[in-house]
Amino acid sequence: MNTVTRSATSKVSTKLTLGEVLRMLVNDGRIDKAHAEKLYKDRKKDSSNLHPIVVIAEQKWKDLKTPNKVFSVEQLSHFIAQQAKVDFYHIDPLKLDFSSAAQVMSKAYAERLKIMPITIKGDVATIATADPFHTEWIADLERVLNLKIKLVMANPLEINRYLPEIYNLATSINQANIAKAGQIVGVQNFEQLIELGKDKNLDANEQHVVNIVDWLLKYAFEQRASDIHLEPRRGIGTMRFRIDGVLHQVYQLPSNIMNAITSRIKLLGRMDMVEKRRPQDGRIKTLSADGVEIELRLSTMPTAFGEKLVMRIFTPDV
Repeated sequence: MNTVTRSATSKVSTKLTLGEVLRMLVNDGRIDKAHAEKLYKDRKKDSSNLHPIVVIAEQKWKDLKTPNKVFSVEQLSHFIAQQAKVDFYHIDPLKLDFSSAAQVMSKAYAERLKIMPITIKGDVATIATADPFHTEWIADLERVLNLKIKLVMANPLEINRYLPEIYNLATSINQANIAKAGQIVGVQNFEQLIELGKDKNLDANEQHVVNIVDWLLKYAFEQRASDIHLEPRRGIGTMRFRIDGVLHQVYQLPSNIMNAITSRIKLLGRMDMVEKRRPQDGRIKTLSADGVEIELRLSTMPTAFGEKLVMRIFTPDV
């Protein structure tokens, strides 16, 4: 393989290539050298943007150290993490703090570098990457954020899947928080948008509210949630999904947006939108992304801070 040699411990920041991943696997005795050279030659002129470990996983090669196992993207991701001496991180969408993560960097920046913000705890921001050897951006981001960056390796397919989710929801909520109807507010900071939108009464039919509800239902179906809980609190509301009998917090958002979301769902369920002092029941029939008919059974309950809404998800043919 005619590639640049780089040891796993090298501090030179270079993007991961197919040749380098193959070299690491051969040197570690995990794959046959002849197979590696053939794959490298066959893919040398390939212009696709597939991540190197995805290309290797597609070959379904057996791991020579554990012949009963075939290399998967997940297993190869663990291997690269070990070579780079960083932790491996499995992305669990139910544990992502969407609003905080979206503040760390712009969507364009994250997509360009193929990195994904995970959490901010204290003065440390955890960032997932599928290329832990490419690190030249870290110093600049630390300087901008005034935070330390903890780099972790993640499955590149998971990054591709969940990175858009972080920004799509945050964008809809940001736009729903713009206070002056018809006016574009020139701010990018999430907290600034929240402050601007605190006093606005959002309509159930506003496009940004519609987008949030569409995202909420799509996301619940993808996660195979059995029910969705929208719970108002003083000044803030919480979205939660029940999955395998356990409630998971998905997102927290301002009470005015929570009220608009509840109103939108009541509208879809043909419930009395004016009545907020007594319990109501409703029903929505829709389709999942796969075209499967889904029935949502709605129940509202008045609380001191607004209406609590529970949506139970049923697939009629099950």
